Amino acid sequence: QVQLVESGGGLVQAGGSLRLSCAASGRTFSRMNMGWFRQALGKEREFVAAMSWSGGTPYYVDSVKGRFIISRDNAKNTVYLQMNSLKSEDTAVYYCAASSASWGLVADTYRYDIWGQGTQVTVSS
Repeated sequence: QVQLVESGGGLVQAGGSLRLSCAASGRTFSRMNMGWFRQALGKEREFVAAMSWSGGTPYYVDSVKGRFIISRDNAKNTVYLQMNSLKSEDTAVYYCAASSASWGLVADTYRYDIWGQGTQVTVSS
């Protein structure tokens, strides 16, 4: 069973950058598609980015395209989310998630089997 632990969240000024990491335990990480989601206070969980197990072309929600980059290092069992040009509306708890399903419908939370505990990102304006 894969377990996920996020880190790298914090407080940053608008326009700044943060890099989130999601460390996975378990031998099957390299065969799992990975996603990042976020949930702002009082709002539903929202898809942010996803990458297939092979590290193919990533997929992003429109609001972060050109600012966020998802990547993974299967040798380190880690997936990253580089967040640049942060805005106040990026403030949320960020979760990484792993999916054993085939690649597709990556924005759907029900495609993901395993979730991390989340890390808070706060962007001050």
